[in-house]
Amino acid sequence: MADNVIQGNPMHRLTYGLFVVTAADGVKKNGCITNTAIQVASLPDRIAVAVNKSNFTHDMILKTNCFNISVISETADFALFKHFGYQSGRDVDKFAGYTDFKTSANSIPYITAGTNSFFSIDVKQSVDLGSHTLFIGEISESALLSATPSATYSFYQENIKPKPEAIEKTSDGQTVWRCKICGYEYVGEEPPEDFICPICKHPASDFEKVTP
Repeated sequence: MADNVIQGNPMHRLTYGLFVVTAADGVKKNGCITNTAIQVASLPDRIAVAVNKSNFTHDMILKTNCFNISVISETADFALFKHFGYQSGRDVDKFAGYTDFKTSANSIPYITAGTNSFFSIDVKQSVDLGSHTLFIGEISESALLSATPSATYSFYQENIKPKPEAIEKTSDGQTVWRCKICGYEYVGEEPPEDFICPICKHPASDFEKVTP
């Protein structure tokens, strides 16, 4: 054990950006939130994005081999995260009635509210990472939409995500466990070891017992 350590999960200290990854398959359009999008090469520029296999967007990218990345900025509100991250495209049409987007040359929407730029990506390689697939591709189109700084994961936690009430037990006496990543609440005894958060897909180890 290293000296001068403190309690906590070091994974939560890694710095992330936040992005809306969108895809289209015919008339069907969808998008999800991800925190993994990085430049991995130049000449040509290549970007890698990790998408959870449980996301409907993941399946659409596998089929079409193209997608867009909208970079979330500090002007974003929680509604953006709730819309693209707290519901599944298998259950709802996320673009039905949604107007804060434009369509790029690849016929895929990119988000215009709460973002500062977008990239259109043609997939050149896919790597199976277990829970996620890493899609590596070349940029076919990109544009700067705003000079507002990009939102980091820490900025989201401190300034965008609503602060939950400290409710230790439900009205019928059941214990509340809260996901430290997205705030989803599990009610009952301690979540099973194989429990996966239905919102952010993090494991039971990222849930903590709510105390007042």
